[in-house]
Amino acid sequence: MRKLAGSPEALKARQEAELASRDVIAVWDAETPLTLGLVVLEDVCVGGSAKELFFPTGSDRYKIKCSMSVAAYFGADPRRMADTIDGVLSAGDRTGPPIPFDHEFHYARTVVDYYRGKTGDPRGPGTGEPTELFSAGTIELSWDQVRSGDTGEVIEEPRSCSPHDPPVRRCLREPASASVAGLRREYGMVFKITMPVTNYFTVWK
Repeated sequence: MRKLAGSPEALKARQEAELASRDVIAVWDAETPLTLGLVVLEDVCVGGSAKELFFPTGSDRYKIKCSMSVAAYFGADPRRMADTIDGVLSAGDRTGPPIPFDHEFHYARTVVDYYRGKTGDPRGPGTGEPTELFSAGTIELSWDQVRSGDTGEVIEEPRSCSPHDPPVRRCLREPASASVAGLRREYGMVFKITMPVTNYFTVWK
């Protein structure tokens, strides 16, 4: 499996998947009011299994499957929530796919109105402060609750990196010294974008 994970085809697919993710993060950093503070990338290759007879998961159909998950953490000013989310939507109006949220997204406009004090809970009465925007199959944008006091949900620290063992397993945290708590101390609050997991390389049996 290590040989397949280190093959030229796998390396090329891995580089392309990582570059695509980094390009998206760069657009968010450049075009939105958010300030990039931390990027976490996990890249894992798993070997297929022997023939599965009783509980088929499909893992007996491939020799190797490699996938990548990427998340980016940004700092923002909690006093400017409405302007920040509105700025994300304006960036989406301009850029399209890298930022899959724009002013045509009714729920997102309602979230902006909520933070401007123009409307009640966006998900319906009693549902409380929103925590995310997502669009099926694309990026998820989540953030610290800033109106809910000490009981508010906040973005958690990324889980600690699993052992680094390239090319089978890679885990990057950039910069290594950064933390969600540190971003929160510096900027006041944290936003996170989570990209869909990319299955970038598969060798079928």
